[in-house]
Amino acid sequence: MNIVDKHPWWTGLLLLIASATLAGYAPAQDLKVTLLGTGSPGPRMDRFGPSILVEAGKQKLLFDCGRGATQRIEQIKVPFAEVDVLFLTHLHSDHVVGIPDLWLTGWIRKRTIPLRVWGPAGTREMMEHLEQAYQFDVHVRRDVDEKLPSQGVVVIAKDVEQGVVYENGGIKVTAFAVDHGPVKPALGYRVDFAGHSVVLSGDTRFSENLVHFSEGADVIIHEVMDPDAFRLKDPSLSPERLQSIVGHHTTPEQAGTVFARVKPKLALYSHIVPPDASELVPLTRKTYSGPLEVGEDLMSIEIAEKVLVRHTPH
Repeated sequence: MNIVDKHPWWTGLLLLIASATLAGYAPAQDLKVTLLGTGSPGPRMDRFGPSILVEAGKQKLLFDCGRGATQRIEQIKVPFAEVDVLFLTHLHSDHVVGIPDLWLTGWIRKRTIPLRVWGPAGTREMMEHLEQAYQFDVHVRRDVDEKLPSQGVVVIAKDVEQGVVYENGGIKVTAFAVDHGPVKPALGYRVDFAGHSVVLSGDTRFSENLVHFSEGADVIIHEVMDPDAFRLKDPSLSPERLQSIVGHHTTPEQAGTVFARVKPKLALYSHIVPPDASELVPLTRKTYSGPLEVGEDLMSIEIAEKVLVRHTPH
């Protein structure tokens, strides 16, 4: 008979201590956000195309799938099969050009369940055309050569509108309309989990609706465009063309107004135009004095009672 058997009252005490110890080391129910790509349409090695990974509990949600998103997912060692849903903000090419790579490479890399792709009107039609475009590859890999699992290449696409578009395992994803000029529809998203939240603006100019849906958010990730820096990058642009492009996006001063009204624990820039704009922080400080970061590829943000930013190692 061991010592615990001889002293039954110790058993309860040991269980109590063990329970307290395990409780102290229980994993926090945090939101983790990783900026996979923070750039704009132009190809660059330092800023890949727009894409953001949100991890909540065991679920992984991808928002937009720009150039290089699949490489970044591989880089941070997230299995492709663990991406639960891809959400699209709008259908501009720089936000969707990485989808075939994510879809087909994920299948080759052992995804055995359908890829879900949800976005604004036109998403389902786009995905149907992609399936047609790659039908030779799909047929050969599924039916002739590797005999890859048929369910792994299935796409379940859905057009969504403003409102709650996803609820599962304590995660709620809410889509809301934003103002990307004549590019309609365009969506932003809010992710709520375990009492915390992050808002992703998508592409938009100043949007009252975004302010409304950002109320109480811990973190806002907002697109930004510095008109002066953009003009210097391409001095051949006519004033009319420059104004048209600027009119699709949010200036640092306008973004600062959004941040000042919402008062997040952290405001963060992504989809930065031009990608090497250097005056974003001083310009934003004209209208906002709170916590602010300029995003970079592979930066991660852990959202709990406090917000922890982990910068890209250099």
